[in-house]
Amino acid sequence: MRRKTLFILCLQLPLWLSAQTVDWKLVAQQEEDTLQPIYNKSSVSTSWLNGATYFVYEQYGKRYLVDARTGHQEPLLKDQKHFVEQYKRLTGDSTKTHNIPRLYEITLKNNDSKRFYWTHNKVHMIYNRATGVLSLDNTYAEKAEKKRRNQDMGSRSTTRDSLYTMLGDKYNLYVRNNKTGEKRQLTFDGKEGASYCFTTNKDTIREGNAAGSWHNHVYLHLMSDDSKVGNLYLVDVLRGDRPRLKTKHMPLPNEKNVRQYRLYWYNADTGEGKVLPIDKYKDQEVKLNYENYDGNLYFTRRNRGVDTLELCKLNLPTGKVSVVIQEVCKPHLNVNLWSYRLINHGKEIIWWSERTGRGNYYLYDNQGKLKGRITRGDNLVAGRIEYVDTLKRRLIFMGYGDKQAYDPEYAYYYVADFNGKRQQTLTYGDGTHELDFSPDHRFAIDSYSRMNLPTVYNVVDVDNPLKHYEFARRTDNALKEAGWKAPWLVDVPAADGKTRLYGVMYVPTFLDKTKKYPIISFVYPGPQDDQIPRSFTLDDAGNQSLAEMGFIVINVQPRGSSPLRGRDFYCFGYGNLRDYPVADDKHTIEELAKRYPFIDLNRVGICGHSGGGFMALTAMLTYPDFYKVCFSASGNHDNNQYIQWWGETYHGLGKFGSIPTNIQLADRLKGKLMLVTGDVDDNVPPASTLRMADALIKKGKRFELMVLPGKDHGVWSPYYQNLMRYYFMENLMTPTNRDVNIIKHE
Repeated sequence: MRRKTLFILCLQLPLWLSAQTVDWKLVAQQEEDTLQPIYNKSSVSTSWLNGATYFVYEQYGKRYLVDARTGHQEPLLKDQKHFVEQYKRLTGDSTKTHNIPRLYEITLKNNDSKRFYWTHNKVHMIYNRATGVLSLDNTYAEKAEKKRRNQDMGSRSTTRDSLYTMLGDKYNLYVRNNKTGEKRQLTFDGKEGASYCFTTNKDTIREGNAAGSWHNHVYLHLMSDDSKVGNLYLVDVLRGDRPRLKTKHMPLPNEKNVRQYRLYWYNADTGEGKVLPIDKYKDQEVKLNYENYDGNLYFTRRNRGVDTLELCKLNLPTGKVSVVIQEVCKPHLNVNLWSYRLINHGKEIIWWSERTGRGNYYLYDNQGKLKGRITRGDNLVAGRIEYVDTLKRRLIFMGYGDKQAYDPEYAYYYVADFNGKRQQTLTYGDGTHELDFSPDHRFAIDSYSRMNLPTVYNVVDVDNPLKHYEFARRTDNALKEAGWKAPWLVDVPAADGKTRLYGVMYVPTFLDKTKKYPIISFVYPGPQDDQIPRSFTLDDAGNQSLAEMGFIVINVQPRGSSPLRGRDFYCFGYGNLRDYPVADDKHTIEELAKRYPFIDLNRVGICGHSGGGFMALTAMLTYPDFYKVCFSASGNHDNNQYIQWWGETYHGLGKFGSIPTNIQLADRLKGKLMLVTGDVDDNVPPASTLRMADALIKKGKRFELMVLPGKDHGVWSPYYQNLMRYYFMENLMTPTNRDVNIIKHE
């Protein structure tokens, strides 16, 4: 017995030793909660002054006034301490002298920077910047609040002239003539899952319960009919004394019964009401734009195969529907970037299209006639519209693929004339940009950064983009003094040897390039987003602190992971929703190991959450001899049991049959696997993980399973983070042998 006990202790020794090699204090020093307060010491806050070309920014407790026209800056206050003393005397505030109230919403008169006007705690003050005197503003006059115009969005219950009110009971609509008091039921087909009302728990006919809106004397309601959609069932074991059943409609890919849309129209002047004949595509998706132009509203309808979309015009008085623009894009539309904008009171339409293979904006008239292409650039992908200047006939938009950028997914801003003849870059500097426009959109504050560059602040002149002035920047000096080192930006060829892939590599601060380190790939396959951090971020997804344990951690995009690089890149995985990203991940690790000899290809781990959890396990089961350890959380391992739009958009509607699953690869498991799920996850239901576990059990495979009680899709917590850390430490730093098949003991 004594020999057997000693033998068992010896078997446990490597795990005990490996735990001692991790300096948990150093790991904690690289966590976001530790680093963020240090970085915040150099934070910059900005605020535009209304009706002026000036803005104020604050850094290190000091405030500066900047003229956007020249970039010239000077202290906002002559004497900060004296300012606070005067403020306290005028307002009776007990603020400590070193705590100046936030100087937001200060104003200038006639763009004169000699004085600013400020209202705080209902006290109106004026500050003379030359003399440093703060005094009460006796000239202040309360401005009458402008009445909110609700013509575009419509009125919910009652018409603007108060003649008619729409009422709702449990499911149906009633209209009341407020002049006569007559009340009439309009709909009779409302039911559970297909209601014309907001709430369904009362039979009382009441005001405020009708779910649509009035547009003059026409009432519209776009109903989402889920009455035939199957249910998702979850049991919340932590809710009260008894577990609680949670139910949610959730259509699955290729199911017969999915959400339907009905557009109900009622004209109070004629008394006619009906469901409009808007159906064109079977199981179409409909979205209504509530902007009312000359008695017309617009809506879009998209086919279930997600490759055809139409913009339709609805004439409110008659209920007549006509098609304005049709967009067809194979194999599927870019559902993340597509958008449109009605301008010039509905006379023109700005329309996003990927017809050239890359997204651009086009100009149409309201009859659907193409007037021309607005945005330009062979490599540019146009993104979100920031501002439309109809007077100067130009568009300010976000875009990707700028020639300045190291990574083609860094965000930049541009201004383009409607006629397509002039397009200029507004933002300069290698990184991801974000603009904060002045109220009149003549100037903008440009803040940009990347993972190895703290935020830099410029002021930009929209009319003269080459005139840009840096006025502040954040610093990482204090971070470096605390032991932080910036992650490495990396780019590698994809498995095709042609496409360039971009990402981040995290290394321990004590990196010794003469030694070998296990590598962990943090993955997410997209396609709607690759989750690569492109602006300055500390310990993104816990990867930096994980690396500090003694790992190399990478986060590099695969092909098919992002909508920001054009149609071919975005649609790479179409019809192959399970397998498309994994060859690139394996190839990336191999390429980085050639470049950096300290990467140990014999100790490769992989982890991810949600789609990343799904991809991590796919990679391990596809290359079972390459990936040794996998930590898979909340993974959609069977996309046939996941949300309808996901599988049908990115794999195809029935075109390729059912979507391949990780369950089909269960017999290929060789390494160490941890499956994690929250038990009330209504995004990727726990059934996906449990069915994966069942498939592994049927194959006799050994693995770990952790169900986190009370956790939905957001499983992140200190427990979850350390569960992952320990799993990789115990299985990747000092790997141990054990049976993979616990039925056959092999």
